[in-house]
Amino acid sequence: MRSLGPLVGAIDQGTSSTRFLVFSSQTGELVTYHQMEMKRILPEEGWVEQDPIQIYQSVVECIDTVAKKLQHLGVDINDIKCVGLTNQRESTIVWDKVTGHPYYNCIVWLDNRTNELVDQILDRIPGRDLNWFKSKTGLPISTYFSALKLKWLIDTIPGIKAAIAHKRLLFGTVDSWLLWKLTGRHVTDVTNASRTLLMDLETLEWDPYLLDFFKIAKHILPEIKASSDYFGDITTGPLKGFPITGVIGDQSAALVGQKCFDIGQAKVTYGTGGFLIQNIGPGPVHGALKGVSKEAKTKLVTTVAYKFGSRPVCYALEGSVAIAGAAVTWLRDNLELIENYTEVESIAKGDQTAGGLFFVPAFQGLYAPYWDANATGTIIGISQFSRKCHLVRATLEGVAFQTNDILALMRQDNSGIKVDGGMSANNLL
Repeated sequence: MRSLGPLVGAIDQGTSSTRFLVFSSQTGELVTYHQMEMKRILPEEGWVEQDPIQIYQSVVECIDTVAKKLQHLGVDINDIKCVGLTNQRESTIVWDKVTGHPYYNCIVWLDNRTNELVDQILDRIPGRDLNWFKSKTGLPISTYFSALKLKWLIDTIPGIKAAIAHKRLLFGTVDSWLLWKLTGRHVTDVTNASRTLLMDLETLEWDPYLLDFFKIAKHILPEIKASSDYFGDITTGPLKGFPITGVIGDQSAALVGQKCFDIGQAKVTYGTGGFLIQNIGPGPVHGALKGVSKEAKTKLVTTVAYKFGSRPVCYALEGSVAIAGAAVTWLRDNLELIENYTEVESIAKGDQTAGGLFFVPAFQGLYAPYWDANATGTIIGISQFSRKCHLVRATLEGVAFQTNDILALMRQDNSGIKVDGGMSANNLL
């Protein structure tokens, strides 16, 4: 066996894929990894689900495969000293704490089945103010966030209210589900908790007023911990006994990975959606928001960027685009205009413009800065001269235009923007 020094394992569970990666803690070098594509379930228009069991099994399979790859490379798996977890945020899972069986599929973050529920909640609020809870949570009332998904499950799915009454049901975002399956502990981190619409941004605890408003029992919620903390030991498989010492939502993970530790530094991740986050510094929240425009405070979200151990929490300003890479997937799977992602750039370069075409890929409504859950996808400017290259280029431009709408509201900073995610390989974008 050869030694590469202390190694770090990383579970990356996203909307489109699951990965397990192993890095050298001394050089940051990627030693090996394994990745699996994730399936989505679309039972009705606007509904997006995933199978929680498949989510967990994909993590297990990736870990098992990497263990075999390490053995083939002659690397001792015991050189892995700790494991981190990053995940798709907001996506909501409820399960039985005795049997471990989910009560329903995972409701994915971009699902908008709660449109009517949002309207019902706004009817209870003076002036139907989307930002009524923003002073507590940093978030608008939107189909995007977990509280609405959880309330829909409680109100709609048979047996869930009884399971809560009998204290059998647990709720969590994807990190909590995986941590419970891997370690047996019901925990989450502050970045994921800050996306539920149930956590107070200042206290970093579940807020009693919000729990009462949404009629959610506190005992179903996970314990909130710092992003860098001890979350438990893995109880099975080749990593049995290995500690999980870091958990962070995927977009916060990208901010940290891009070393955006200074106020004003920002990154944009182009994955299934597009996510632009800017570091606005440590709390208190009103201090972090000093210098942020009134329009940005209204139209963007304030969220937890990260919290390392006992150090002060760091906050971020964020704008999300619901559909980015998913629009390219739509070109491939629905319209069959492309065969794979790698050919998008060359096709889009078939003309220097989009030929007058404009594409707003609002398949799941529009997030920041518009917050219009009823918006639908729109293609305008079609003529007899429109070609495939024009629609492909308009798709990329549609993503870029939406990103620019968010960027225009953020603090001006001379450090530029870090870019990552699958679509970042496309130089034209």
